[in-house]
Amino acid sequence: MPKILLTGALRREYDSGQLLEIDMKDNPFEQLKLWLAEAIAHPVRLPDAMTLATVTPEGVPDARIVLLKDLDQSGLTFFTNYESPTGQHLKNNPHAACLFWWPEQERQIRILGKVAVVTEKISDTYFQSRPRGSKLAAHASPQSEVIKSREWLDQQLESVGKSFENQEVTRPPHWGGYRIIPHTFEFWQGRTNRLHDRLKYRLEKNKVWILERLAP
Repeated sequence: MPKILLTGALRREYDSGQLLEIDMKDNPFEQLKLWLAEAIAHPVRLPDAMTLATVTPEGVPDARIVLLKDLDQSGLTFFTNYESPTGQHLKNNPHAACLFWWPEQERQIRILGKVAVVTEKISDTYFQSRPRGSKLAAHASPQSEVIKSREWLDQQLESVGKSFENQEVTRPPHWGGYRIIPHTFEFWQGRTNRLHDRLKYRLEKNKVWILERLAP
């Protein structure tokens, strides 16, 4: 297999903007909403996609992409299979990190926080908003488990579709939402010469957000 050389040909400067304390919101949730709105308007291709990192019972980090589905002052909500590795990791250690990376704007946002399961009502409401095919897939797929083949998975979907024929697809009990409750936000803006702007909000005494600048 030929070696891939990641040479200076891939190097680029970051020069899309700057990040100054005077321009930051007092509340990091409002700053995140502002940046998210700007990412959607830019447009960034997948502004709601975030890398979610959890820890296995053995202390090994694990990461995957999930989609942000709700954002308010209580936290960031995403949905998945409770029986998946993600769900099992969070059951054992209810803390996570997430990362938004928007290369079109040369921006990233890092968030650390505790994680809690959302109410069944919230999960039911979101589930019913999904396309029918996605609802059926939540029943058909044993997420992250080893399966026989793609054909087997397609057969499972067909079988589930028949079982819900002419009726509403209900949310499976093993599927629902989690909310990340942040205690740290870091907003990163690429700058020239790798002297990037990094502004961090940290929650002090569980009630006051402190804004600090970090060295790049």
